[in-house]
Amino acid sequence: MIRIAKLVLPWLLIGLTSGCAATRIAVQPDPQYAPVDLTERRYVPEPNGSIFHAGRSVRLFEDNKAFRIGDILSVTLSESTAASKSAATSTAKDNEVDLSASAIFGSSGPTNNGNPVLSSNLDGSRSFAGSGDSEQRNSLSGEIAVTVTDILPSGNLVVRGEKIIGLNQGSEFIRISGLVRPQDVSSANVVFSRKVANARIYYGGGGVIAESNTKGWLTRFFDSPLFPF
Repeated sequence: MIRIAKLVLPWLLIGLTSGCAATRIAVQPDPQYAPVDLTERRYVPEPNGSIFHAGRSVRLFEDNKAFRIGDILSVTLSESTAASKSAATSTAKDNEVDLSASAIFGSSGPTNNGNPVLSSNLDGSRSFAGSGDSEQRNSLSGEIAVTVTDILPSGNLVVRGEKIIGLNQGSEFIRISGLVRPQDVSSANVVFSRKVANARIYYGGGGVIAESNTKGWLTRFFDSPLFPF
């Protein structure tokens, strides 16, 4: 028994330390939200002695808005959703059957101690009542800078970006991607998140605080559909 404990204890300690180390790792950047690498673009500007160069804007008669691949655009997060649903059902049904002893050949039928044997009385009732309520609210506000990664033939901008904030014993991240119409970008180069089409917005965190708000694996097992009771 002691030998088994000596063999199991080191592996248990390694598992606990590795699990703790995994939960303490800070949030890492996601390559899917990385800015586009302009060094891989086919276009390389060549100085030709002219004031105007292809791929560069003089911006004498237009706003300072993002319209090229690699430009930076600010997205104001103003998400607020609310949903509620309620249902109620109530049913009832009553049945009653009374069978009296009928006369047989002019007599009242067989009796037992003066009580008719063939008479009976059946009563039945059923009822059901059910109700349910569901309500959910979400809110997210802030601002994040994204980069233009592509321009569609329609002129819409494909944007993506992330923000990672390191806090005391933890970190938080915001990731967003989607499509932006140039008309929805203000003169200050800002667009609201509700104007972003096909938006994918993720907010989360990691570290000690996030771990304290997470259920343990055993608790998650008892709350999962695998637990039959």
